[in-house]
Amino acid sequence: MKLTPLFSSVRQLEGEIDLYLDHVLEAGLVFSRAVEAYVRRGVDDAFARYIEEITRVEEEGDSLRREIETKMTFHTLIPELREDVLSLIEQVDQVTNRYEESVYAFYVQRPALGPVGEGVLELARAAVVTAEEMVKAARAFFKNLHAVRDHVKKVQFFESEADKVATRIGRELFESELELAQKLHLQQFIDRIDDIADTSEDICDELSILVIKRLV
Repeated sequence: MKLTPLFSSVRQLEGEIDLYLDHVLEAGLVFSRAVEAYVRRGVDDAFARYIEEITRVEEEGDSLRREIETKMTFHTLIPELREDVLSLIEQVDQVTNRYEESVYAFYVQRPALGPVGEGVLELARAAVVTAEEMVKAARAFFKNLHAVRDHVKKVQFFESEADKVATRIGRELFESELELAQKLHLQQFIDRIDDIADTSEDICDELSILVIKRLV
């Protein structure tokens, strides 16, 4: 069965959702670069610029999200799927929020990463790759429903890889000679970053349900 794009009659809204998803991708790039900058040099001028960038991206994304929600709520757009799509957009927003929260946590708490610095960077990159594939799945839901499954499968794979990295560096952390308080502090950062990948997988679980609803 051939399915037309969900928003074939509301192209402006489709464009705004595309732009919103672009901001999620941009937030991931800034997050990845910020973590690399912190691992290499700690909080310096470059890291401070990433703080500004991710704040801007998050604020612009929030503005777009509110515009989308307003149009869908008050202009009777796609009423049969409105609640599901609004819920999906809210969930995707959590990924951007987690990017921003993680960068600010590095800035405020300034953890000494010690032996797990490279592992934290590897985990951050794995989390971003997972989120990027989630964005592709979300785009496919609005444009090419039959492609959603492929992207969901990739999200599941990348999330599993991120979990493996998180488990490995957690083990390395607690086998190190660091004080217990420092180990527990760093574990919070590992969990925070790994949660980005977990959230992306949760969103794709919801996408899979929405695909079934559209195909029924």
